[in-house]
Amino acid sequence: MDFAPAFQPVIQVLWYIIPLIVLANVLKSPWSKGWMGECLVNISARLFLDKNTYHLIRNVTLPTEDGTTQIDHIIVSPFGVFVVETKNMKGWIFGSAHQRHWTQKIYKYSQKFQNPLHQNYKHVKTLQALLGLSDAQIHSVVVFVGDATFKTEMPANVTRGGGYLRFIKGHTEQALSAEQVREVVETIASGRLKASLKTHRAHVKHVREITARKNADFGFGGANEIDRLVQRHAPAVKRWFVKPVIFVCGLMAVVSLFRAPTDTNKVVEAETLQVAHVQASSQQTEIRREEQARLDAERAQREAQEKLQLAKVQRAKEKAVERAFFESYVAPEGCDNWRSDRHMVECINHKMRAKAKFWERYLGGGTNG
Repeated sequence: MDFAPAFQPVIQVLWYIIPLIVLANVLKSPWSKGWMGECLVNISARLFLDKNTYHLIRNVTLPTEDGTTQIDHIIVSPFGVFVVETKNMKGWIFGSAHQRHWTQKIYKYSQKFQNPLHQNYKHVKTLQALLGLSDAQIHSVVVFVGDATFKTEMPANVTRGGGYLRFIKGHTEQALSAEQVREVVETIASGRLKASLKTHRAHVKHVREITARKNADFGFGGANEIDRLVQRHAPAVKRWFVKPVIFVCGLMAVVSLFRAPTDTNKVVEAETLQVAHVQASSQQTEIRREEQARLDAERAQREAQEKLQLAKVQRAKEKAVERAFFESYVAPEGCDNWRSDRHMVECINHKMRAKAKFWERYLGGGTNG
């Protein structure tokens, strides 16, 4: 017995649902959120910062003594070098400049995350050592994108949305000459690791090793009581989509097993009929299109002829009125021999007024006779 027709509507729906489930979970992933946050900063910097003054360099991976460090954005200008760290987060954010960890609170759930200023400190110092700049010539900037709200007073270099642009433009004292700006850009280009999948994997592995060490310290007394309490109440990673996907894939496999073999001749016959139907439909459409084009051309020709005939009738009427005026017009005495220029003007004006009144009587009496 062939169960395929019964399951066919379900399969068609699942082919749309599965990609949507996968896409939704990809968009919710930390990688996707980080990428979107960096894109927002990248686009806003290119739109609202003068490219002749501010030089944007993004996704820079630099070697360090213990591995690598990756910087989201570097903005080089005569007013200094700005190292931008991006955070795409939502909820309430609590923290201060000197705290090791900040807190993110979403409704009743809370979780700790590394102070982004401390995270960016390593970026700044690595870049500072590479470029040989002073503290006054390099600046740390943290920008939160997404639906995040600061619930504690933040330092001036911790901003939301486009606030980082105001912070950067707020530095107006020259810190680097034009030659130094060029040298900084060239040094970063030569000192950064090549942007490749291998470099990214190596950096991710390094970050995971650091995270594992920190988690080990966190589990064996490396955190205080507040940190442990927050971690116990942190929301677990949701994997609700795994079981539905497995179930759907299994269901589709079962349906495929129970599907009866299809007769090849019937398939070929159905495809042939479908092709013939498509060709006949295409020919009918072409015939209708040609017929409509012919009708449109004939209608346009008739309209043009009618307009031409109306124009001829109108010109004939105007000539008849003009001729009737000259036949009925009587010039004032003496206008056939002007005595002066003023007399000439008076005669011409008299003729024009008479002609205007004649046309007014003609129009008032209608245009049919």
